[in-house]
Amino acid sequence: MRVLSGLIVLLPVVLLLNKFKEFKSNWKMIAIVSLMNMAIPFCFFAYSSLYIGAGLLSIINATVPMFTAVVAYVHYGEKLSKGGFLGLMLGFLGVVALMFNPSESLGSSGLLAIPSALFACSLYGVAINLTANNLRGVSGLTITTGGLFFSTLVLLPFAFLGQPEVLPKGNIWWSVFALGVICTGFGFIMFYRLVDRVGTSRAIMTTYLIPVFSILWGNVFLSESITFNMLFGCMLVLFGVGLTTKKSNMSSVRK
Repeated sequence: MRVLSGLIVLLPVVLLLNKFKEFKSNWKMIAIVSLMNMAIPFCFFAYSSLYIGAGLLSIINATVPMFTAVVAYVHYGEKLSKGGFLGLMLGFLGVVALMFNPSESLGSSGLLAIPSALFACSLYGVAINLTANNLRGVSGLTITTGGLFFSTLVLLPFAFLGQPEVLPKGNIWWSVFALGVICTGFGFIMFYRLVDRVGTSRAIMTTYLIPVFSILWGNVFLSESITFNMLFGCMLVLFGVGLTTKKSNMSSVRK
């Protein structure tokens, strides 16, 4: 429902602004980005959110710039300095610190929650590089709406197969609608536009803000505790990301 609700709102806008031709010219790459940036990682994050809190999940999400830098280094010839490699190691240690957070009792079924979220982050890193290198000049509205369209096609059959016996009621549907339209639809439009205007390395810096607000809102609205391990791991992850994506540590020198 998350991707479907966003699609219902944005599709008429695409048709109204005559963006269908732009979608038609780039639909194959948009479909691939859709899988990497929506359909698959959404499922893995949803699984992880069953076992770990919003604050911890947001800190893991902050590793996206590191995965973006690794993909750029391996596949697109971006040069990564010693400082960049040091940043990757610090980020890894931060994730390890989070995994051994004594306040998080994951249980046997939840042991895969953190690796699941990290895998989703790695897919985000792939998607960001694909967008920056293969969809340059394509509007954020077209990429987002096309992504929602393909994600809906992929996920809708699974939604029917996994339909709960008792459907959610009341405010839960409004929460899903808000998640799909505001957080996914308009959020991705702004992000893709930012990637096109300022480039990948600067656009992914917005990830730094996610843990701050998620930890704050998780504590205020969900009564989630803020532990030393969480703050220490967050510090290592953000510092590592900062080193990895620092302009002096990455250059656009091609192999």
